[in-house]
Amino acid sequence: MTERKPPGVPFESWVDKQIQDAERRGEFDQLPGAGQPLPPALETSYDELWWIKRKMAREGLSVLPPALALRKEAEDALAAAYSASSERVVRKIITDVNVKLRDMMFKPPPGPPLGMQPYDVEAVVREWRERRAAAEAPGDRSEGSSGGSHV
Repeated sequence: MTERKPPGVPFESWVDKQIQDAERRGEFDQLPGAGQPLPPALETSYDELWWIKRKMAREGLSVLPPALALRKEAEDALAAAYSASSERVVRKIITDVNVKLRDMMFKPPPGPPLGMQPYDVEAVVREWRERRAAAEAPGDRSEGSSGGSHV
């Protein structure tokens, strides 16, 4: 909106005209959330950070203490290793996350303790091989070995 309100025109009329002109030009057609219902009203008291929380949710961000964030990353890495396409990739994923786990073990950040140790690469590779063999076995749909500790 770059033009100025002409003198003598009521502010509300001028704003309404700007909105109507923008609608005719289609400037509201591709807005995020167009055609979707408004989010439900919050049942809680007003939160000054509502917009930050909504932005973080929309962007898929979260704020966790470093130890909890690394714990989540380690669990995701283990899952990624089990679904990796080759043993080389399994070793790389686990070795990379182990570096981060060791760093945090020896230089703990503030917050809750990590409570994890680096994974045993050979045990993870062995589990990966067993799962892969079970998945590739014709006529056998069993899951392979169950969970267990890989520390």
